[in-house]
Amino acid sequence: MPETTQAQTIMAFDFGTQKMGMAVGQSLIESASPLALFPMKDGIPKWDALLKIVQQHQPNLFLVGLPLNMDDSESELSTRARKFAKRLRHQTNIQTFMVDERLTTREARDELEHYQAQGRGKKLAADSIAAALLIESWYRDPQAINP
Repeated sequence: MPETTQAQTIMAFDFGTQKMGMAVGQSLIESASPLALFPMKDGIPKWDALLKIVQQHQPNLFLVGLPLNMDDSESELSTRARKFAKRLRHQTNIQTFMVDERLTTREARDELEHYQAQGRGKKLAADSIAAALLIESWYRDPQAINP
């Protein structure tokens, strides 16, 4: 289990085959901020570009959304998200955990409407808000993380 009492920078990823939502958070103040969407090509990122973003934020923990079916079974997308998480860990040597992302997209769409109503959501996407929600769920219950 990750240490929850120390200040940590957390990056979260809402994996997708065409685009990936990303967010960054600071555990000390329990913040979670959506970042720009990251383009994917058939589920594969341009690693050089992704690693530059990682380097900018200097995280010490990654969360990757695990898209489970409502009956807890895994799909092809779950397998691909796990593969991405494994490669991310290998590329960076940063602790990486999978987080159940069920229903985050629906919640993220609701939040996006809220951001847009305030005039702040023009450049945001539901996928990046979903990544921020993964960070927020970790703040609420870090024991729910799956290695």
